[in-house]
Order: sequence, then C-alpha cells, then structure tokens
Amino acid sequence: MSKVVLVGVNHAGTAAANTILDNYPGNELVIFDANSNCSYLGCGTALYVGRQINGTDCLFYSSKEKLEAKKAKVLMETKVTKVDFDAKKVYAAGKDGKEITETYDKLILATGSLPIEPPIKGLNTPNVCYVKLFQDGQKIDELLSKPEIKTVAVVGAGYIGVELAEAVQRRGKETLLFEAADTSLCTYYDDWFTKDMDKVLADNKIQLRFNELVQEIEGGDKVTGIVTNKGKYQVDMVIMAIGFKPNSQLAKDSLATLPNGAYKVSKKQETSKKDVYAIGDCASVFSNAIEDSAYIALATNAVRSGIVAGHNICGTAIESAGVQGSNGICIYGYKMVSTGLNTKAAEKVGYTPESTQFEDFQKPAFITENNDKVKLRIVYDKKTRRVLGAQMASFQDISMGIHMFSLAIEEKVTIDKLKLLDIFFLPHFNQPYNYITMAALGAK
Repeated sequence: MSKVVLVGVNHAGTAAANTILDNYPGNELVIFDANSNCSYLGCGTALYVGRQINGTDCLFYSSKEKLEAKKAKVLMETKVTKVDFDAKKVYAAGKDGKEITETYDKLILATGSLPIEPPIKGLNTPNVCYVKLFQDGQKIDELLSKPEIKTVAVVGAGYIGVELAEAVQRRGKETLLFEAADTSLCTYYDDWFTKDMDKVLADNKIQLRFNELVQEIEGGDKVTGIVTNKGKYQVDMVIMAIGFKPNSQLAKDSLATLPNGAYKVSKKQETSKKDVYAIGDCASVFSNAIEDSAYIALATNAVRSGIVAGHNICGTAIESAGVQGSNGICIYGYKMVSTGLNTKAAEKVGYTPESTQFEDFQKPAFITENNDKVKLRIVYDKKTRRVLGAQMASFQDISMGIHMFSLAIEEKVTIDKLKLLDIFFLPHFNQPYNYITMAALGAK
C-alpha cells in the first residue's frame, strides 16, 4: 500500500481521489487545495450568471466532507509551496500561515490552469473580472446586479467569452464582445460555422467587435472605458476571457514540459520523474488527431486523466486511449459541436486537409414540427483519407453524432468507410439520405 499526496481537487483531482478511495481503500490519501471549495463545474458559470439555472449548489458534486467520509485527509485553503522530489516531501502553508510538511510514496499534481492575463494597462482596475473559479462567477454576478453597470465589455470570443456575452445580455446589459480574430470560436470551427454563430450573437443584440485588439482598460476606482487598436468605448465593466494557461509554476523547472509549460505525461499520466503524476489542465494529453502530445484543457479530459492516474498509482496498469478534443456550445438555442481538427488546425500541424460538407433538414420535409437544418463538415487527410475532424451545427440537438466522429478519429477510419455506413432511417429521427452519408459521398 502507498501514501499518495494529491495537489489540487478540481475535476481531475476529484476523479483521481474517488478512483483511489473507492477502489483501493488500503492506501493513504492526503489532499491539498488552495481554494475553499472543490469540484466546481465552471461550465455552469454562464448559466447561473445568465439566470438559466436556479442557484449554484448544483454546480458542486464533491466536498471536503464527502472526501473525508471516504477516509481521505483533506487540507483546504492550504497552498503547496514547494516539492522536494528527491526526498519525496511536499511543503505547504495554511491560510493561518502554519507550515505543513507531508511525505509521499506517490504524488499527483492536479494544479489546473490559470486565466491568461495579456500585457495591457488597467487589468487591476476594479470591475475587471476573470472567469475561472466559483468566486470569479460570484463577482461577475454581483456586479451585474448593480444598476450602475449598464455596459459590459467581454474580451475574447472563444467558448467562455461567447457564453458570458450571452449571459450578460440576458441580464439586460449592453454587451460588447471583443476579439482579435475576424470571427468567434475560430479555434474549433471553420468559417462556415462561425459566421452562423456571429449572426446568432448579433441577432440577439450583442455588439461584435472583431479584428480589435484590446490595448488598455481605462478607469481609476472603477472601469470607465476600454481602448482597442480601432477606438475607445465607454464601458462600466470588463470580463477577460481570452483563454487559459497551465498552472505549472510549482514544478515546471523540475519536470519535462510542453512549450506552453504543461507537464508532459505518458499515457499512464506519468511525468518525467518516477512516482510523480500530472493530470487535468496542468498536463498534456495525447491527441489522436495529431498523434502526439498536445494541450487540450477540457473537463472531460481532466476527469479521464484522473481516473487513469488513480488506477496506475494503485497498481492497475491502464493507459489513456488518447483524446480528440470533443466539445460543444449552445448559445440562444443554437448548438455547435466539434471533434478533432478543423481545416486551419489540420494545416498547421502538417496535414494536407480536404473537407466535405452537407446541409439539410434533420428530418424529411413532411415533418413540419421540430425540424431544423443541420450543417456537417468532415475534415480528412488528402493523402491517407483518414478522418481528422468534424463539425456540426443546428438548432436541433445533433450532439450525439459528434461522438461517432470522435471514435472514427481514434480508430483512424477513412472518409470512404463512412460512405456506406449503416445508418438507420425513420422519419421521426432523420432522413433516408442522411447528411452523414451525403457528406461522405461528396468527398473527392
């Protein structure tokens, strides 16, 4: 049996802790976390800020008490300050300043990620918010409740920025969305999809400021404006949502990392030091789309990595199957899902991508109720014809379809294999000439 020290009890850490505690009760588990809460579902921030759910209690699925009931030793609001990898010791400090030292046989780093802070003036001005912790969401929610907050700038039109823009607009605030690129969601989707999302946002009175780079936030005791490379705007609040970086300060000088600082791990979540594992947003993943290590910060990846690490630490050898980076978003009812690589991402990593696409109604035309158009694009490699990615969008819930494409990428399925795939037909569900079939048949 081993003594395991876990640093961080976010999604990855919670998954690792439950895996160890539920399956290997003979091991000793000591957990450190600098926060006062654990297992917060950050994807719910926009939902409660936008008043689409009732309360926040439902956004936590674990706690110090639940973990302690399973015999873990849990030290919340206790920050790990140093790790001596040779002596196998962890040094930490509680909120009262008391220093704590723990030895370990196995160490798990689940330190997560941090919001990216761009080098611009005024980031410390009151009424500038970030989006990561539960406390961040509380601050945003509290500010939006103030009548003097009338105009809000959201910086970054990735997933979180777009979701927060919707949430702010739902609170009755004038909403400006700033993005350096020329469209929203460009990391995951091609323009054929992003332009549709841009229209959805604009139709719902969100002011889109694309191709604008924020240079300064103005104000003294509160935000008064925002300055970009194209002009100045009077705003009362700024939400920074330009992405995340791995929180790897604790051991980045001792462990092998990717260029962005994420701990590089094996498929067993092992770092470059024996008996040290890294999971979740602070670690790399193996991308089946590029067949190499990558950084893809998603809660689903974090949970799987925690499960894999927990089992390996306790003697059950398993490997990650790799990931495709499957993801999705729903804004004002418009649903977009993707997996693998879009066209630009495929080109960037060295593929010669081709794509095939199709757009049609989900069901036959004689079904007049609950029948919306669906868009599908499949990206594949010109040389090997292997499927590299897929994107889908509709007001219908077509999200289950992306899971098939995720598996296709993992199993290296070719676009030609999909042309005569056995897809059932029934008018209540779909069309006899399914858009998946039609898109595949359209491949060159």
